[in-house]
Amino acid sequence: MALIGGVAVFAVKFLAYAVSNSMALLSDALESTVNIAASGLVLFSVLISEKPADESHNYGHQKIEEISRMTEGVLILAAAILIVYTAAERLFAPVELLELNLAIGISIVATALNAGLSWFLADAARKRGSAALEGDAKHLFSDVLSSAGVWVGLIIVQLTGYAFVDSILAFAVATLMGGMGIGLILKSSNLLMDRSCEEVEEKIKEVLLRHKYRFMDFHDIKTRRNGDQVFAELHLSVDGSISVKEAHDLTDHLEQELKGELPNLTLTIHVEPKMTSPLRESASKRRT
Repeated sequence: MALIGGVAVFAVKFLAYAVSNSMALLSDALESTVNIAASGLVLFSVLISEKPADESHNYGHQKIEEISRMTEGVLILAAAILIVYTAAERLFAPVELLELNLAIGISIVATALNAGLSWFLADAARKRGSAALEGDAKHLFSDVLSSAGVWVGLIIVQLTGYAFVDSILAFAVATLMGGMGIGLILKSSNLLMDRSCEEVEEKIKEVLLRHKYRFMDFHDIKTRRNGDQVFAELHLSVDGSISVKEAHDLTDHLEQELKGELPNLTLTIHVEPKMTSPLRESASKRRT
């Protein structure tokens, strides 16, 4: 849907440029070509990310969504640089703008389509926890904002006759696009570097503390995100006198309770025996 919508939006926006000769509207249309490429990339990455884990990818394929989001950020940044280059040339050699009222009306139609697509993708991203869909939704929303700014600027051009404002508008659009592109790149970079998931770690601590009477302590909690999945591990110190089965039953219970509150969590618990008797501790020290 996003891919088909992107093609439709580009066609309408390019028509707005064709009837007006506006550099700002051309920059708006060029951004839609990035939308088309990005939507194709998102479709591919979502299909791949849904594949189950296999021998080559034991933790699944969800990381491709972060690669997709980063690639989309690079595409947005490249489009912004192209707009700046073209607008700089037009700034020193302004051209006459034509049929601005008609062009703005056509652009409003395209932006309404973009707003609908952005809302649809943002809703899908929340439901699926998809990084790729989130990136596409934010990209389309930035397009909506930049288009609205273009309309305001073109109205100013009509009222004042200052054609150079058209190039300044293109620079503003490019700046907004560049910021969005850099934001996507930085966010994906953090997740590709396996940044810890602080909210998940706090939830794990909250659940464990409900059962603190059943073990000695817990430490070394580590988390990382892989698409919509979170992988975590921790060390659990238990009374060294309990049996292996008792320790196993305890970890099973903790894992099941955490899974109930965090469905996308895969937790590994490392059990460590801890001596509770001072006499045993001193004996252990003498042996070592």
